Amino acid sequence: MRIGILGGTFDPIHLGHINPALDVKQQLNLDQVWLMPNHIPPHKNTTVVSSHHRLEMVKLVCQQYPQFKLCDIEINRNTPSYSVTTLTLLAQQYPNDEFFFIMGMDSFIQLPLWHQWQSLFALCHIALCQRPGWSMDTHSEMTKQLLLRQATPDYLNSPTHTKYGKIFCINSKLTDISSSEIREMLAQGLDTSSVLTPATINYIHQHKLYC
Repeated sequence: MRIGILGGTFDPIHLGHINPALDVKQQLNLDQVWLMPNHIPPHKNTTVVSSHHRLEMVKLVCQQYPQFKLCDIEINRNTPSYSVTTLTLLAQQYPNDEFFFIMGMDSFIQLPLWHQWQSLFALCHIALCQRPGWSMDTHSEMTKQLLLRQATPDYLNSPTHTKYGKIFCINSKLTDISSSEIREMLAQGLDTSSVLTPATINYIHQHKLYC
């Protein structure tokens, strides 16, 4: 199978996560997208709500969208969630599958700061979500990587294509909002129906999260 992987703290999970993942699945004709909540994210100090609540909110989204599947490999780990460690384990557990690591441009630009980041290209492809018309510093390391590795979806139909190492640029309906902004809206009692699914809103209200 061809599987997209979208990791994050999902604190809470929102349409800014969901819509790009759906776009990746459609444009690359993936079989599934796995939503992978972190337990101990290496780039953040902490999360606002517990791993249990974040996991349950992702489960609700997976119930609503049959394109998604929960991947709990990181949230059940008691060490920092390094992506290269996770992808190594997934490649070992599912040797016949092809993985596409989904990320936005902000994360992609910061990739050289990630633990053993270059090893990712030996484990998966990258599905890079950004609005049309974006640009990068032409002298940056990631611009070089993009020029070297960029491929179109047609590449996946080639009999000589490899299961890893390419970057696919996805035109995505990105929602210009962050989880921290949504948490602030929730704390103020503002309407979040444009950025959260009804099931997520109900869960947050039921458990009095982000108050």
